[in-house]
Amino acid sequence: MAEYDLTPIDVPKVETKYRTIKTKIPVPESLPSFEKLKRSEPRSMQGQPPIIWDKAYDFTVEDKWGNRWIDWSSGVLVTNVGHGRKEIKDALKEVIDSNLLATYVFVHEQRAELTELLQSVSPDPENYKVFLLSTGSEATENCIKLSKTYAMEKYGKQKKYFISFVNGFHGRTMGAQLAGGIEGLKTWLGDRDETFIQVPFPDGYRTEDRSFDVFLNTLKENNIKPDDIAGVMSESYQGVGTEFMPVKYAKKLEAFCKEYDIVLTMDEVQAGFGRSGKFWSFQHYGIKPGLIAAVKGITSSLPLSAVIGRTDIMELYAPGSMTSTHSASPLPVAAAIANINLLLKEKLTENAARLGEILQPEIARIQKKYPENFGVHFGKGLVAAIQCVKPGTKEPDSEIALKINIAVIQKGLLMFAPVGLNGSTLKIVPPLNIIEEALKESIEVFEEACDEVLGK
Repeated sequence: MAEYDLTPIDVPKVETKYRTIKTKIPVPESLPSFEKLKRSEPRSMQGQPPIIWDKAYDFTVEDKWGNRWIDWSSGVLVTNVGHGRKEIKDALKEVIDSNLLATYVFVHEQRAELTELLQSVSPDPENYKVFLLSTGSEATENCIKLSKTYAMEKYGKQKKYFISFVNGFHGRTMGAQLAGGIEGLKTWLGDRDETFIQVPFPDGYRTEDRSFDVFLNTLKENNIKPDDIAGVMSESYQGVGTEFMPVKYAKKLEAFCKEYDIVLTMDEVQAGFGRSGKFWSFQHYGIKPGLIAAVKGITSSLPLSAVIGRTDIMELYAPGSMTSTHSASPLPVAAAIANINLLLKEKLTENAARLGEILQPEIARIQKKYPENFGVHFGKGLVAAIQCVKPGTKEPDSEIALKINIAVIQKGLLMFAPVGLNGSTLKIVPPLNIIEEALKESIEVFEEACDEVLGK
């Protein structure tokens, strides 16, 4: 995790239509709040740029001291339709005024409205059902649970293996991290469940061979027979950057899962709800998974997640045996309905695809400008990433990534802390309602920061 210096620094003043920097960064008056958090919170909650959010509108974020940033974080891929949308606020106010704030799994009308709405945007509305939860880890854990239950009940305990991908991230709870492919996050697990196996992800960079043979050969090396596999799970693009698999690979993976009756889960926790220029990012591959984990962009505000999947899988558990305390709580449900309707009405998925035609070539150009420092660029639509590397290698360079991250903050462009391997990847994820003028300005700011840090 990045560590930021909290010493206020004089930076050039900025005043444009979308950006304002008036003070030192970090703001001296903000430091007492950081000190309170240091005393009261574990350090695991630290590690983001040292600014204090006060207000956020559409694609900008403000503090209370007059500074304003173009947002390239979307609250870490949450606010797909933009910050503070009136339609979402109005939906929340209506629920608050009704005095119905919590229901557990007792029924309220909007729960039925949301499940039907999510069903309607699924790959097969006639054959998919929707299970509402609260977090991404809950969603991926339930995908694991459903995959293994389906296999065991239909074929017996020998169909037990769960296959996922190296460098994949599926959450921070035990099952999610057993399925995850980042070794540094697993040290706390001690003895591993040997039924969880990771195979190389075909990104073409860390794994240069992008053929499906790598998947099959890895199974052979681990003495795993296809008939003994319960489930396969992949992020639609890997969250350590924005790596997509080849279409041919994805189609072979789908065919493999169908041949051996393996439940294929696509983790859309950060990839869904229009982010990559398709409503679901797996639609770039032309495949139809058995289960979908759908989370971050679902409300553009409050905690909510969903597992969307084939009816024969989703119906495995009896009434009352697969629930969650805050499943379908009235407030996040109302936010989700307003959010998805906005996404569809304003054609924000199409906007992401259109603006991606501007963003992706420009980020690729900047990456090529510094080939010694930027190892690779990936992305589609309004999600992109550049990995910083040490010159002449593929070794992650977290120091350069952090310097660029700090430089853009000082110029009025907000990015979350570098992510991925050793914190070396700069992730670009503006709200999907960003306009072309603001996107072009923010790209210019990003390039200026890269030029200053890297010396051109």
